[in-house]
Amino acid sequence: MNKLVLVSLLVLTLATGVFAQGKGHGGGVGGGRGSGSSGGPPPGVGVDRGIGNASSRSGGRSDDGLSNASTRSNGRSDNGLERARQASSNLRHADDDLRDHPNLPRALHTNANDLRAGYQAALATNPDLTFGNYVAATRLGQNLNRRFPNVTRDAILSGLASGRSLGQTLQDLGLTNDESKDARKQAEREIKEARKNN
Repeated sequence: MNKLVLVSLLVLTLATGVFAQGKGHGGGVGGGRGSGSSGGPPPGVGVDRGIGNASSRSGGRSDDGLSNASTRSNGRSDNGLERARQASSNLRHADDDLRDHPNLPRALHTNANDLRAGYQAALATNPDLTFGNYVAATRLGQNLNRRFPNVTRDAILSGLASGRSLGQTLQDLGLTNDESKDARKQAEREIKEARKNN
């Protein structure tokens, strides 16, 4: 009976210690208000978060799982991870660009949150899409849509996702070679001007 009471007391003490630890506020740097963080995940994490230490913590089972997923999907799971990494990297570059050029969204008649959200949605379809091409597609759609109703940002993004360049996409949408060049030059000038005015 004494052993049972002693074991119960030990379990209760350990559980209380763990609970208290979980309830603590901690002194580490977080992403909360006033922490100096600009928001988002901490640096160096993303789709690979936890992969580095998963093997040791699972006794190698996670390596088997990744290998099995790759084999059973004929490499598609590897491609999916690589696409997610590329999209995550591109989104980080976009965040840097938006921070460095706060007037860019205004020049596109939007705000930074909506521009970022639109780009993030576009990356789901085309993880290789650069933020520069997304901004150019946005500006081109705004500049050309009145004269060429089928030229929209979404139509341009669709062309880019299929492997066509901006120039080829504009021609696919009905512009001549010269019209496409002129439109791209005008958009480049406007975007460059917006980036300068910080």
